[in-house]
Amino acid sequence: MLGYVLVAIGSALGGMARYGCTLVVTGWLGDGFPWATVMINVVGSFVIGGFAALSAEDGRWPTGPGARLFVMTGICGGYTTFSSFSLQTIELARHGDRLGALANVGSSIALCLLAVWLGHAGAVALRRPPALHVEHDLGGGRPKSQV
Repeated sequence: MLGYVLVAIGSALGGMARYGCTLVVTGWLGDGFPWATVMINVVGSFVIGGFAALSAEDGRWPTGPGARLFVMTGICGGYTTFSSFSLQTIELARHGDRLGALANVGSSIALCLLAVWLGHAGAVALRRPPALHVEHDLGGGRPKSQV
């Protein structure tokens, strides 16, 4: 039951963030092309990639399944907009902008895959540093450090 509550709260927060970002991006760039949806999906992809790596068992900040549900399923699920992306792509095509529809598909897929990779790679770079291994000299000397 707790999992459902975590996903519900995360989804609400992600949905509110998506709405706010949509207002900001369409205010800047207009709504002739779904830039807000592309940007939201790219940011959400970066966040899920980074969080997945950081919160994994071997990540810098390993977390339990509740935190992963809250962020990855809840927040990212409420924030990212694949259904909006799909509808906007069909609408562009229906209104004769097939090049725009293809650009939406191509840019969304390429940029989101890149964002997941960048988020994951950045988070892997932040993983916990290896433990310092100390060997002692049998002759009674000072310890030798090896990384």
